[in-house]
Amino acid sequence: MSSEEPQPRAVFSEIRKDYLSQLAQAWGDIDFSTLGVELDGDAAIIPFFGLPNRVSLDQGFQDHRGEQPSHATCVALAKYLLLNAGGPQSGDEWVALKQFPDAAPFVEGFANTVERKIAKEFVGKGEALAAGCALWGGKEHDAGLSYDLVMRLDSLPRIPLLLLFNDEEDPFPAQCSVLYQQDAPRYLDMECLAIMGITLGQRLVAGLKGGSKHKLVG
Repeated sequence: MSSEEPQPRAVFSEIRKDYLSQLAQAWGDIDFSTLGVELDGDAAIIPFFGLPNRVSLDQGFQDHRGEQPSHATCVALAKYLLLNAGGPQSGDEWVALKQFPDAAPFVEGFANTVERKIAKEFVGKGEALAAGCALWGGKEHDAGLSYDLVMRLDSLPRIPLLLLFNDEEDPFPAQCSVLYQQDAPRYLDMECLAIMGITLGQRLVAGLKGGSKHKLVG
């Protein structure tokens, strides 16, 4: 790579600056309360998997430790505010990512890196999976479904995820599904919705292996 070609970090930095510029223009019209977001001075406080992230027009993006989140997380936070989806949530039906009209490019990768990965890593470790979900704000959820574990996690305030897990039972392998509410595309585009599931999967597996739990995507 020549010195004249843009470095990935520089490109990511410019992308984040562009999103902050868009947010500056839209800030006065964003319905923060409907999005489940609080304001602290000039900063929006957005819960992300149970932990507060800040989006400030002056200071940029910060996680709960005051560090910059992954690039993908920054983009998702910005888009959540920019889409500014108002009105109440429309229903509580849970659907798989593949059921959304624009999901095709992400379906196989999502299945491999999220659902199959979780199922493989947590065979015989249902309690550890429940504990890992709880670490990120997950709570057991009665969805009327017959699974060994059903956990609801709020990736963003209006974008809950439902994790379903059945441990292996001969001759059946362990299985995991991560579902979204049917109106999720109102609040984020399909790529960012996939990132929500990928973030969850990476954090759960990293926690199981004792690795870094935060800046894993992007």
